[in-house]
Amino acid sequence: MLNPSRRGVTAGVLALFAAANVAANAANAADEAVTVSPTWDLTDLYPSDAAWQAEHDRLLGEIPKLKALKGTLGQSAASLKSGLQYMSDINRATARLDVYANLKGDLDTRNTADLARRGVLQNLETEIGEATAWVSPEVLAIGAAKIAAYEAADPGLGKFHFPLELILRAAPHTLSDEGEGVLAAAGDMLQGPVNVYTQLTASDMPWPSATLSTGVVKLDESGYELYRQAPNRADRKLAMTTFFGAYKTFESSLGATLASEVNGDIFTAKSRHYDNALQAAVFPNGIEEGVYRTLIAECNAGLPQLHRYFKLRQKLLGLPDIAYWDIYPPVVKLDRTFDLATKRRLTLEAVKPLGEAYVAALAKATAAKWMDSQPRPGKVSGAYENGGAYDVHPYLLLNLHDDYEGLTTFTHEWGHAMHSVLANAAQPFETAEYPIFIAEIASTNNEQLLAHYMAEHATTKAEKLFYLDQLVELLRGTFYRQTMFAEFELAAHEEAEKGSAVTGARLSEIYMGLLRKYHGPDMIIDPVIAAEWAFVPHFYRDFYVYQYATSVAASAFFSDRTLAGGVAERESYLNVLRAGFSDYPNAILKRAGVDMTTPAPYRALVAKFARTLDQMEALVG
Repeated sequence: MLNPSRRGVTAGVLALFAAANVAANAANAADEAVTVSPTWDLTDLYPSDAAWQAEHDRLLGEIPKLKALKGTLGQSAASLKSGLQYMSDINRATARLDVYANLKGDLDTRNTADLARRGVLQNLETEIGEATAWVSPEVLAIGAAKIAAYEAADPGLGKFHFPLELILRAAPHTLSDEGEGVLAAAGDMLQGPVNVYTQLTASDMPWPSATLSTGVVKLDESGYELYRQAPNRADRKLAMTTFFGAYKTFESSLGATLASEVNGDIFTAKSRHYDNALQAAVFPNGIEEGVYRTLIAECNAGLPQLHRYFKLRQKLLGLPDIAYWDIYPPVVKLDRTFDLATKRRLTLEAVKPLGEAYVAALAKATAAKWMDSQPRPGKVSGAYENGGAYDVHPYLLLNLHDDYEGLTTFTHEWGHAMHSVLANAAQPFETAEYPIFIAEIASTNNEQLLAHYMAEHATTKAEKLFYLDQLVELLRGTFYRQTMFAEFELAAHEEAEKGSAVTGARLSEIYMGLLRKYHGPDMIIDPVIAAEWAFVPHFYRDFYVYQYATSVAASAFFSDRTLAGGVAERESYLNVLRAGFSDYPNAILKRAGVDMTTPAPYRALVAKFARTLDQMEALVG
């Protein structure tokens, strides 16, 4: 999954990618005998904590200069360009500070010095936000006509065109200098809920143990994700109910935390004169509310295919009934493990349809010290790519096991990293940070290419069935499940917007209703599983999760077309990744042949889901 702060690629990587076009072919790159490092090297960012602090102090000293720029941007084309460039340079340097602080903090949440560093950084970012809160009102006061004249007079303003357009478009939702300053100052307060949630779930919350058939195991998040796949049905039931029982114990507190997040979203939306929190969340990317609601409607229309899958899963597992704890185990056993080197090799093979330059650059990147791959006590769970340091390279935090899920996670997150490589190679800093609406396309496209590759190279019927099921699981988990999350998030916000109390108990009630709708009348769901909403950290980023579902619908289109097409089809996809945030995301996708404002891509994904079920059923007989 993508980290909220995700810029970045080194100058060296830009050269690497360019050189890949004339390098030896991708097969040779993929076959390199390399030792893949399981740990990253943060000295590429700063040689020491002291160096980080020195850069922090330097940027702190720039704040008076940022304030002094107020009132100067409209004086001339030169003053507009120099002012915007100065602020861009500050943002670029601050983003690099952010990467280091967050990576170190996530590596061991028990380290108080690293946690303190993140607090120091957050204060700096708030001060910078306050010092530049006047920018949008000032750009609006200059006006579109004058800015267009300045752009015509000075081509150097070209890289700022789209960022300026975004400001001008947001005129109805931009406040006065004073109002913008108040919202900027509220940044720390609005970060409170996610900070409390992260600290509670990553560090303070006691994780239970359970006695499975294999012995006593600790059910922290990593343990849960492993044992929910256990071949013994009683084991996975106990693992799931025990794990969510821990969240149920904290239901009231976690409900209050999420309610605070929801109320913060509503506060911001009202302050900026949006009709509701959903509109406020989708507006900056030029997305209409209708996209969100169309996604939910089309996903609901496709639920019969999902229920069909659960029936097939029940048959394949040989079960008398189907329960929520039967969703995660593979339908057939795969007697195969994937160490780190194997994960790398298979990923490089799978993405060959993306071209020799892509594979060669990925081969070099995966051999470098860009990732921390193994779970450890205190380390944040899950996986993400952080590409926030434009002048360095992406970093990946992973918690890999040697199973197929570990392989897909590796492939997924390196898809994000290559998106950063491509966007930064093609875009200046100011338009390189690709929008969230597009962010999950590269990662889920790589996952689908992997599933197709593995199924094509399966040596037995059972092995092929396993990989087809993994493709179905990708589509289920990223389209159906994330849309269910999106529907839950919308319900929680609408509940608060109509004045109802949003409590932990009410959130569990809403969530259970959605679990039953999405999983069908035959699915057995223990009441304690209603607390699963508290397990999802993405709810602390307003209306974020729906973009997983829209992205996988787009990537399904791209993966199928790339596999069936040639150079033109491949390049149209890679151009989406190269585009960064140089245009509105749906405009970027439209140029590549897919329009997310219509039902078509969602219906096409449901059809792909159904076709894969057809293949599975044909193998089963």
